[in-house]
Amino acid sequence: MERVCHKTIYQALYVQGRGGLRRELAKQLSTGRIQRKPRGTVDGRGKLYREAFTIAERPAIVEDRAVPGHWEGDLVVGTANGSAVGTLVERTTRFVMLLHIPGRHDADSVAEAMIKQMGKLPEQLRQSLTWDRGVEMARYRDITLKLDMPIYFCDPHSPWQRGSNENTNRLLRHWLTKGTDLSRFTAKDLDTIAAKLNARPRPTLDLKTPAQALAEQLANPAAA
Repeated sequence: MERVCHKTIYQALYVQGRGGLRRELAKQLSTGRIQRKPRGTVDGRGKLYREAFTIAERPAIVEDRAVPGHWEGDLVVGTANGSAVGTLVERTTRFVMLLHIPGRHDADSVAEAMIKQMGKLPEQLRQSLTWDRGVEMARYRDITLKLDMPIYFCDPHSPWQRGSNENTNRLLRHWLTKGTDLSRFTAKDLDTIAAKLNARPRPTLDLKTPAQALAEQLANPAAA
């Protein structure tokens, strides 16, 4: 007789449940949480991400890049850490979105910018997000609820666990150069930069552009 462990059940309910199902589950939980609480896991940020999903809990389907809608994100910071731009890259198509954060890049500002920008995406392209353990993501619960999208956090000091985003950030430094005030870029400027990068052919996409790869995915609902 086969048995299913409690962790598998948690994953099925919290990760795979979407839309109304996930919101209804959150209402029924005595804690009101939408994510399970890992036991005995306290990272370098103390209690901040103790209840969050870790990258070890991310479904295998994210790793193989077969299904679009799984994103990696980070902040690119300006001079003296005084300004920042949020960067998001979709793992299957390498499609890039940039977050305009004109003021402080604190948790409230990042959450607001992310919800606004990613809310423009169709639901099938909001499957998951992987981020590091920076304090700018302290409102990850609100982001998860608003976007109906689980967020996974990398291990401390492990930038290679979101390698697509790291590579994209290096390309973005052509425009968002180090040692400059990034607050001078308007939302329109960032959309223009993202469009240029999304029109750049990629060897990993057989020389298709990210924009072309994403369009193909959207044109084929069975694949998305």
